[in-house]
Order: sequence, then structure tokens, then C-alpha cells
Amino acid sequence: MANEIEIDASSLTPRELNSKIKEYAKKFDKIIIKNPGAEHYLVAGLVDDTSIVIEGSAGYFAGTMLDKGNITINGNAGWFVGDNMTSGEIVVNGSAGDGAGQGIYGGTVVVRKGVGSRTGEIMKGGTVIIGGDSGFMTGIFMMGGRMIILGNLGADAAESIIRGEIFVLGDVQSLGKNAIIIDITDDDKKELKEILEHYDFELDDEDYDKFTKIIPESARPIYGK
Repeated sequence: MANEIEIDASSLTPRELNSKIKEYAKKFDKIIIKNPGAEHYLVAGLVDDTSIVIEGSAGYFAGTMLDKGNITINGNAGWFVGDNMTSGEIVVNGSAGDGAGQGIYGGTVVVRKGVGSRTGEIMKGGTVIIGGDSGFMTGIFMMGGRMIILGNLGADAAESIIRGEIFVLGDVQSLGKNAIIIDITDDDKKELKEILEHYDFELDDEDYDKFTKIIPESARPIYGK
């Protein structure tokens, strides 16, 4: 494969741009997208192990259904970044809207600043890392995976959570149904340190003692324990 190529997205529709990305992903190791214009559905359905760099902000559903590859957004992202991805990596070097990491099965979504509400809604696996605050009902209907929130968490956190775990460094406004807080373990601290350092989040050692861990109280909250 060749090294890299640039695409000027200023005159392309999202469909045209995604077609070019899928074509070039089979030929190039790295694709740089210039002038993305915060268009929706950027890099939808990528299935090749390629590095995508978006030089600017993306709209709704950036990286939706990603399978393999990695996406870096040097700007902000709209709602549902990483929606239903199965593997790979998305890093947003800004903030994002509602539903970051919605429904993911695997892979990692990183947003370096704050996000809107319902982060990680119905996620089944994978990891979501938020460098700032996350809004209300973060983790609603969560079915698996792990979330790490370095800021504060809004109301009704982990509403109706079934499986998975949420680590919060800041304050938790309130818990949703079936969500409880338990003590963080030494193994948890070790894993948090490894993944956060991997993504260049700099915390003091004592900060890892301050994390709150949210898990489901029951795996069968509707039908009984």
C-alpha cells in the first residue's frame, strides 16, 4: 500500500466523500480529509485497516459502523460519533454532542473534552473515554463495555444499566434505576492508568483513588434478580 493521500471535501457530498474514502482505503495507509465542513456521516462503514485524519469538525454519526481502522477528528463531532462501531478507534480532539459511542460492540471512542447526554447508550462492549463532563442518562440501557469519564456525570447516570461499568473521576449528580456505586479495586486502578496513559491523559497517582465505579445492581432488573 502507498503511504498517504489528501482529499479536499469542500465540493463533495457525504456520499461522494465516503465512496472516495472506501476506494482509497484499499490503496493507502493514511487518508487526510481537508475541509470536512462538519458534514454528517463522515467515514461511515469503513472496513479497512486505514488511518483517517479529519482536519476539522464532523457532524452527526462520524465513524458510524466502523470496523477496523482508526479515525482522528481534529475538531469537534456532532451527535452519535462512533455509533454501532465493532472495532477500531476514534479519537475526537475536541468535544462531541449527544450519544457518543452509542451502541458500540467493540473498539474505543475517545473524546478529549466534554460531551452531551446519553453517552454510551445501549453500548454492548468496547471502551468510551470522555476527557470532560458527560450529560444526563450517560450509560442508559448499557449492556456491556466500559466507560471512563474524567469530568462530572449528569443526572440519572446508568439508567436501566444491564451490564458494563462506568468509572467517574468527578461528581455524579444522581443514579438511574438499577445503578449502584461500589468501591474501585487495585486492578481497576491499574487498568485505568494503562489505558489513560496510552491516550495521553495525564493524571496524578492519587487521582486514581478518587474514581467512582458504577455497575448494575441486577442483571435482570425487569424480571427479578
